[in-house]
Amino acid sequence: MKKKYLLTPGPTPLPPEVCAAQAQPIIHHRTPQFQAILKEVSQGLKYVFQTENDVFILASSGTGAMEAAVANLLSAADTALTVEGGKFGQRWTEICQSYNINTEVLSVEWGRAVEPKKIEERLKANPKIKAVFTTLCETSTGVVNDIEAIGKIVKDTPAVLVVDAISGLGAIDLKTDAWFCDVVVSGSQKGLMLPPGLGFISLSPKAWKLVESSRSPRYYFDLRKAKKAQDKTDTPFTPAINLIIALNESLKMIKEDGLANVFLRHKKMADATREAVKAIGLELFAPTAPSDVVTAIKVPKDIDGEKLVKTMRDTYGVTIAGGQAELKGKIFRIAHMGYIEEFDIILCISCLEKVLFQMGYKFQLGIGVRAAEEVFLR
Repeated sequence: MKKKYLLTPGPTPLPPEVCAAQAQPIIHHRTPQFQAILKEVSQGLKYVFQTENDVFILASSGTGAMEAAVANLLSAADTALTVEGGKFGQRWTEICQSYNINTEVLSVEWGRAVEPKKIEERLKANPKIKAVFTTLCETSTGVVNDIEAIGKIVKDTPAVLVVDAISGLGAIDLKTDAWFCDVVVSGSQKGLMLPPGLGFISLSPKAWKLVESSRSPRYYFDLRKAKKAQDKTDTPFTPAINLIIALNESLKMIKEDGLANVFLRHKKMADATREAVKAIGLELFAPTAPSDVVTAIKVPKDIDGEKLVKTMRDTYGVTIAGGQAELKGKIFRIAHMGYIEEFDIILCISCLEKVLFQMGYKFQLGIGVRAAEEVFLR
């Protein structure tokens, strides 16, 4: 028997309350009982999104919410600006191109945050840009972008700001309304501590004007249908009933802690992880704008990065994430989001030390664990 630990940037571990909620007998969705839950969930999502606008729930992963944003905001031949600083910035480009959107790409070196000034320059150079697609936390590189600064730039233009907050929501700060984020998308299996299966999307009044004028074909992801149903505390199609019931539990947990405390906890775990890997002698992949959601670490020279991740998972039951796309085998990623606390981090660092030592990497055993503990003891 092997105990398993999950420290990946999605899916994340599930609290017992969430597991228990999913195990309840299913109820019918067109009933007052489910409507009461839906109403409570709606308020909880507004709290986490930090918005007064509606937040719509989709039976999809976060990528479904991304596609819903593109399909509802734009029409074929419209122009969009996508910020590519990693795999998920690239996804915005790929979705836009699938809908025949004229896509301008702002390429950013992987491991670095986008400079808001670059977005400003692009918007001034091309006033036809209708939407700017960016990412709060680029999960593939462990980078956090300055959405607040970007929002201040985009708000004074005809364009809307669309933010992928799939891994960041409920883990790091995102003031949707105060930072002028017109559209925010997210998913269930990250900071919200649920299994995969729910996508979320919020829209500002500025964004709704685009929704109403878009000529893009849409049916299941038509947010006009979602709004019409939500105004009646309902859903346009069959919802993921037990996932929404479980979501209600996770939102209650977040509200009970308070967002400020949730963000502080994630920062402390991120600080501990970063100090631990640096003490071991490893190099952060994103040293200038590291995210408090996931830490990306360069694989040391002469160490097989894929074997490192595989050994931790298959031999010791500690699952972290490897690099994606061009970073495969070059970095590994330790997540510290959602239902993870300090002893999960200490255990993960201990396992990392053991496997690195077995693979021939030279350092003082225990030095990373000590560095993490010193952060937690502050």
